[in-house]
Amino acid sequence: MSDTAPLDYASAGVDTAAGDRAVELMKDAVSRTHDQTVLGATGGFAGMVDASALLGMKRPLLATSTDGVGTKIAIARALDIHDTIGQDLVGMVVDDIVVIGARPVLMTDYIACGRVVPERIAKIVTGIAHACEQAGTPLVGGETAEHPGLMAPDDYDIAGAATGVVDAAERLGPERVGKGDVLIAMASSGLHSNGYSLVRSVVARTGAPLEGHVEEFSRTLGEELLEPTRLYTRLCLDLVETLGAGEGVSGVHAFSHVTGGGLGANLSRVLPLGALAEVDRGSWIVPPVFDWVRRGGEVTWEGMEDSLNLGVGMVGVVGRDCADEALRLIREAGVEAWVLGEVSMPGEVEPSSDFEGRTISGTKGVTAGAVRLRGSYRTT
Repeated sequence: MSDTAPLDYASAGVDTAAGDRAVELMKDAVSRTHDQTVLGATGGFAGMVDASALLGMKRPLLATSTDGVGTKIAIARALDIHDTIGQDLVGMVVDDIVVIGARPVLMTDYIACGRVVPERIAKIVTGIAHACEQAGTPLVGGETAEHPGLMAPDDYDIAGAATGVVDAAERLGPERVGKGDVLIAMASSGLHSNGYSLVRSVVARTGAPLEGHVEEFSRTLGEELLEPTRLYTRLCLDLVETLGAGEGVSGVHAFSHVTGGGLGANLSRVLPLGALAEVDRGSWIVPPVFDWVRRGGEVTWEGMEDSLNLGVGMVGVVGRDCADEALRLIREAGVEAWVLGEVSMPGEVEPSSDFEGRTISGTKGVTAGAVRLRGSYRTT
């Protein structure tokens, strides 16, 4: 007979009862994201959505995207605030899908942790669910995985995936973009969820406490760094519905979600080969948090625009005849918007390292157009 006690899942470090408790705590928030298209209850092996609406499309295209929130989680953990990063996750996923004009029809999430703390898991998922409500996207499934021995007890990471649909005739993209198109900037809510390895390095270098009040933010540093990602899905879909997925001088032609890599790298991805988007760096005032990062880390402006959104979260590429209407609709939705520049078609454009007229192309493995960033950024 062995003197040691028999092993079970709990003694190995996995608490299934805590997982069940977490599901109970989040269930109501998840259910509020469900509409008449969702079949089955929370807790099934697979989430189901009625796809009958696709029957009315001539050629329905499914779009999919997956992402996480990166090292912004380290800020959430340091402050023990876990109910905001769920919105970051949703924004990173569904706003990539809407770029091609697709409507996200379902989302799932995944949380890996060293130890299930039901209240913490519930806060994370409740934040995801609230953001899904805002985006009009049902949260139909998820998984919480406990990884003792692989992750420290309070470590966790989150990821999400979404699926959307668009009729082929309504798909947005480079093939619709042409000479004279206007670039409409939609303001970000702050850092969103990119570049936090740089941001955290700046915080470490400056020694600034996350709980410390920063006058230029009118709140603490931690509150500023945890500001959730703005969601653009409903706004972009409303723009397409009102203005149409047009070509030539009217309608919405493309969107660019400004995430990792910054404005130039992401905008160039939605331009046709040979197109050049001229962007005026002085057309907006860079929000204070970005200048705080730049000054605190002695980061060059080139380094900043290669890492952070600098205040531009989404760009709409629209026909010049409807640019004023696009601006009006965005502002009426409560989002700051302005003309960022326009598109020309000068032929092949070579990348340039001259910062005053810097040209960016061929990023993220995409052979497409180019973006020329001109002028100087304004901070006041």
